[in-house]
Amino acid sequence: MKKILFLTLILSTTLVKSQNLNDLSFGTESNFEVISWNIEWFPKNGTTTANYVETILTNLQADVYALQEIDDTTLLKSVVANIPGYECHFVSSYYGGLAYVYNANTVTVNNKYEIYTSQPYWSAFPRSPQVLELTFEGKDYVIINNHFKCCGDGTLNTNVSNDEEMRRLSAVTLLKQYIDSLFANKRVVLVGDLNDILTDSPNNNVFQSIIDDTVNYMFTDLPIALGNQIDFSYPSWPSHLDHILITKELFDDFSAPNSEIRCIRIDDYMSNWNEYDNNISDHRPVAIKLEVGNINSEIEVEEKSKNLLKIVDVLAREVNENTKGLLFYIYDNGTVEKKIILK
Repeated sequence: MKKILFLTLILSTTLVKSQNLNDLSFGTESNFEVISWNIEWFPKNGTTTANYVETILTNLQADVYALQEIDDTTLLKSVVANIPGYECHFVSSYYGGLAYVYNANTVTVNNKYEIYTSQPYWSAFPRSPQVLELTFEGKDYVIINNHFKCCGDGTLNTNVSNDEEMRRLSAVTLLKQYIDSLFANKRVVLVGDLNDILTDSPNNNVFQSIIDDTVNYMFTDLPIALGNQIDFSYPSWPSHLDHILITKELFDDFSAPNSEIRCIRIDDYMSNWNEYDNNISDHRPVAIKLEVGNINSEIEVEEKSKNLLKIVDVLAREVNENTKGLLFYIYDNGTVEKKIILK
């Protein structure tokens, strides 16, 4: 019995060690994936980092990557150029280190810009948030990429404007105001290295206003923050600092069976944490997968739920469907369809 157990342990260890970065996977064709990742002053170890990152981005196959701490944008462009179908975007009125990499075959980018760029907001936002408005499978989304001020003593001092926790609280307050006023009914995904934890006591929690607003917001990664520290995004502290927030328009999608939130432990696919930390980053990526409802099915349901009341011509005379010319189909749900019958 002991020999069998010993052989089983050896086999298990061998299987774990045999995993490499080519075994990474996350994205699918039918779901919408966003990954937030601080790549610690990319490239941390020159071309070695670049090669690792290229492999990771290629194999994870997310629709959108929101990246932080990109120091060499030229090198990242070279990395992305080697990944079929993907493009990258940088913009900054002053250096911010934020970037998007996205699959141009699955998402259509409609707009991209920075917010809170002027001097009065520099304390709250040492790096201006970057917004990406896009369409995936016929649905519009707003992604907001962030990198908040770091450090602090864990105590929120609202009487000191340059207190690190206070600066993060100001950032949270401004972002919530921005979303509430401009994206009230939009599918918003706010991501980034927010440099604070979700599990602080309410009097020291910079995210408390959002956590309390359960009708409109959800930190999808709260279960990670409440779980085992081996799954935290910043394991060397250890703490969970990288978050993904969604608005109510995405609650149903996130609750669907194929949706998930995960801190991707890339170091499990390498020899150990030190190899990952020395060559890639001190942060792990945090990823969300949203099961997107079938657009065609929604249209079919709408079609079945309406009944035709009458058909009229351009003179408002009621006619039948065999009448030639421009016709208006009037339904009991208030919709009107225009058709041209030629024969």
